[in-house]
Amino acid sequence: MSTTETSTFKARTPIAREDLKEGENLCEYCTAKCCRYYAFPIDTPKKWKDFDYMRWYLLHGKAAFFVEDGTWFIMVYADCKHLQADNGCGTYETRPQICREYTTKDCEYDNDSGYDQLFECPEQIEEYAEAILPPKKRSPWVRERAAGLSLPVVSG
Repeated sequence: MSTTETSTFKARTPIAREDLKEGENLCEYCTAKCCRYYAFPIDTPKKWKDFDYMRWYLLHGKAAFFVEDGTWFIMVYADCKHLQADNGCGTYETRPQICREYTTKDCEYDNDSGYDQLFECPEQIEEYAEAILPPKKRSPWVRERAAGLSLPVVSG
């Protein structure tokens, strides 16, 4: 389908994979989950600093982290700019190669909880880090301020 043609794709009521008829495409029943985000693997966080960076990403919204089969991913929620209102592709004939290679064989069409772990807010990341890491080391300056110690005020 060219970008100037009107999409003829009509999203339908969801169907079970096994009920798909010969010649039908599972995408015709989908809400285009695969076109609404992208994700890429990241190094497994191991230190407080790693988790602090993750918190920073989450504070900016439209992101999440998930773990699948032991691999950590950052997921960025962003609809493809060619996604049509009917969930079809506005550039189907010229879509990127990654879209051409993607199949519905193992897609997330009927899998709403496909992650081993999912972190959608900074508090979840912080709580997880607190559970698996040793306590944060506090700066001696922070301890002194907490104890009411301060530098003398010099007046001139």
